[in-house]
Amino acid sequence: MTDNRQNVAMGYIKGVFGVKGWLKVAANTEYSDSLLDYPEWQLSKDGQRLSVKVETGKVVNGELQVKLVGIDDREAAFALRGHTIEVNREDFAPTEEGEYYWADLVGMTVVNTEGIVLGKVDNLMETGAHDVLMISGEYGRKLIPFVSQYIGNVDTENKTITADWGLDY
Repeated sequence: MTDNRQNVAMGYIKGVFGVKGWLKVAANTEYSDSLLDYPEWQLSKDGQRLSVKVETGKVVNGELQVKLVGIDDREAAFALRGHTIEVNREDFAPTEEGEYYWADLVGMTVVNTEGIVLGKVDNLMETGAHDVLMISGEYGRKLIPFVSQYIGNVDTENKTITADWGLDY
């Protein structure tokens, strides 16, 4: 059976902890324990996929540690190292107006106020002060702060972002 749901990479398994199957997880979320909001994960590595359920988890010294159902010893946990953790996009909580998940912004076309296509969002980065759109296109790589001073409109339906950004910036 083919799974047509859109899965979004949310982190990866970076190691094991103890002898009872606990995993150390690197989360690509604002808060490490946000991954615990999703009781079911898809793990992927080298083209292989595995569906798992989260039994329990905790943050210890800023690090997310997770116990998965059926992973009960160090050897089974070690076998999962390097797997990417994915969550079904449909399981994400709704956003407030003016808030967006990075996964929804990646792939959007960025057009400046003069109607020139600057490129597509291929990634975002966090600077501490604000997020930055990383754009690639015909005019090269551009980094645009994701703040209201430069971002005019985010049209999720048409997958476009309007930016007050010149070609020579």
